[in-house]
Amino acid sequence: MRVVMFGYQTWGHRTLQALLDSEHDVVTVVTHPRSEHAYEKIWSDSVADLAEKHGIPVIIRNRPDGELVERLKEVAPDIIVANNWRTWMPPEIYNLPVHGTLNIHDSLLPAYAGFSPLIWALINGEPEVGVTAHLMDEELDAGDIVIQRSVTVGPTDTTTDLFHRTVDLIAPVTTEALGLIASGQTEFTRQDRSKASFFHKRAEEDIRIDWSWPAEDLERLIRAQSAPYPSAFTFHKGQRLEVVSAVVSEGRYGGTPGRIFYREGDGVVIVAGADARTGRNHGLAITRVRTGDGRELPATEYFTSMGGYLTGRP
Repeated sequence: MRVVMFGYQTWGHRTLQALLDSEHDVVTVVTHPRSEHAYEKIWSDSVADLAEKHGIPVIIRNRPDGELVERLKEVAPDIIVANNWRTWMPPEIYNLPVHGTLNIHDSLLPAYAGFSPLIWALINGEPEVGVTAHLMDEELDAGDIVIQRSVTVGPTDTTTDLFHRTVDLIAPVTTEALGLIASGQTEFTRQDRSKASFFHKRAEEDIRIDWSWPAEDLERLIRAQSAPYPSAFTFHKGQRLEVVSAVVSEGRYGGTPGRIFYREGDGVVIVAGADARTGRNHGLAITRVRTGDGRELPATEYFTSMGGYLTGRP
């Protein structure tokens, strides 16, 4: 089939490479310009560079426009394949090819449609994550599922771990889905919209630690924001403090959320949970921190004495 590929960053790069390795003919690539957004500089393998290396025409757009529609009509693709296209795609584009548009999304749809699905899924304690190939329609990430593959989330996994495992699913999911479509199959699995959830892009406010969260949720937030993602942060004595690593405490600690309370093992326990006053909660044992000047050190060295509070604001 003649394929136009829409994509960006490493997800798009892997998808384009899968298409180049397949029997299909990539006739045009559409991608976004380079970005300085904190999350878009991560996993930023260039789709444009890969396409140009293989002599494929590249169109760079922040969002589709009339000129792009006309150019796509000229190349007459049989199908569009998209992965990590970051802006709305109008129906005159996704319905243009005879086989429509196949979108590759890094979640187990219908859950975690939208943005940063791996981070949100890890924060929420999901037992598995994955990749879905679905046909695009008027609602974002809501079209019929062609194929879906999953991987298990381990108790110490970070978003980086999950990224590497799910990005390896892109090539087989893409090529298998295209194979089914090329074979003439047209009936696929409708999404159960009662189980759908949609998430926004991550931003600074999303990594601010809220000590009213249970320690178990905060521990997953820390893992979800592991390097190279921006670290979750709090404030100590009015200064920003990033939490690099932490574990749920063995003991249960009562009091006021955010209290710097007790040394336990290699960590310093912070009281956590909206009902921490009951004394039934585990705390968050911070093990490594990073200060505002970029110094990273063990929490037991940073917190030279117990007492005081970590807060959400200076």
